[in-house]
Amino acid sequence: MSAVSSIGALDNLSIASKTEDEPKSNELGRDAFLKLMLTQMENQDPTNPTKNEDMVAQMAQFSQVENMEELNDSFANLSNSLLSGQALQATSLVGRSVSAPSSTAFLQSNGVVSGSVVLPQSTSDMSVKIYSEAGELLETVALGSQTEGEVLFRWDGMNFEVNGELLDWQSQVEDGRPAGEYTFEVTAAQDGKPTKLDTALSANVNSVTVGEDGKLTLNLAGIGSVSIDDIKQFN
Repeated sequence: MSAVSSIGALDNLSIASKTEDEPKSNELGRDAFLKLMLTQMENQDPTNPTKNEDMVAQMAQFSQVENMEELNDSFANLSNSLLSGQALQATSLVGRSVSAPSSTAFLQSNGVVSGSVVLPQSTSDMSVKIYSEAGELLETVALGSQTEGEVLFRWDGMNFEVNGELLDWQSQVEDGRPAGEYTFEVTAAQDGKPTKLDTALSANVNSVTVGEDGKLTLNLAGIGSVSIDDIKQFN
């Protein structure tokens, strides 16, 4: 999978291209309200002028219209500020490693794939199978007994580590597996039956998409697009 080095999605960000909404034809703005009130005063019947209380009521309406416009402007500025903050946050994520729910990951040259699974209950037999991008079974790593809870593992193409301890295991390939995309399948005996467990794997953030609603979608190497809400960990 090719890597993307820039946040191309930010080019389409509404912060840069968004224009102010034109006022709706049925909305009475501040200037229109003032013009209407002055016209009414200029054309009033001299024998029956506008009463003071009516004038005060109209001025109060004018004040309300003005306050509402100022409030709308404040909300618009706040929205733009929040989107700008999201864009700055997005730029800092590119190139970082995160962990997301996935069964596939990309092993970088001289890199490490980190993963985790959650065991509903302790097991006496747990294993990890590693497949090529074409679906060929390449490696089987026996993890043996593991206790209930989160199990962390790391693989560099040659060695395998579980919960911080290096296993007495190495790849069948003399120099280890090359860089590329791999699929991980973790199974564990649960209630006497082999059960496949959901995995979360590490991946580099290639680019970030910022939606019009300000939400971030991370484009991960070897995984694809993942909402930032689904990211399990920032490594």
